[in-house]
Amino acid sequence: MSARLQNTPSAASEELALEIVRVFNAPRRLVYAAWTDPVHATKWAPHGMKIIRAEAEPRPGGKIRVGMRHVTGAEHWVSGAYREIVPNERLVFTHAWEDDDGNRGPETLVRVEFEDAGPGKTRMIFRQTGFESVASRNGHQQGWSESFDDLAAYFTTL
Repeated sequence: MSARLQNTPSAASEELALEIVRVFNAPRRLVYAAWTDPVHATKWAPHGMKIIRAEAEPRPGGKIRVGMRHVTGAEHWVSGAYREIVPNERLVFTHAWEDDDGNRGPETLVRVEFEDAGPGKTRMIFRQTGFESVASRNGHQQGWSESFDDLAAYFTTL
């Protein structure tokens, strides 16, 4: 019976889900702002990347678009739309990479929750679902983990 359960759509969905939990030495309002305020959003990225543009309309239906430039000069763009916003508590938005012509690829769903984790600390629960493959999920895990390392370092400068 357990083999059958592993082949159910929900088991497959869980295999293709990514969850990362981090505790940052920053208050919840600042960790939330790092996701929604382009001033902060341009300060953290995967290793070897620099954010060259960050646009955010933090409201349900509002658009998100971020451009990154790799040290090699290659540019990567991602876009999406907010589905749910609870200030300082939760963000839910779509996420899709764009090709060189601006066409969006497969879309995933990102949910980020923010909780108090002691004085001046925030627990961030990041979850991304809807990947088409384990390889895609694993690539995103590396990129997000590096980005969150960069975000933690950014908070030490404030």
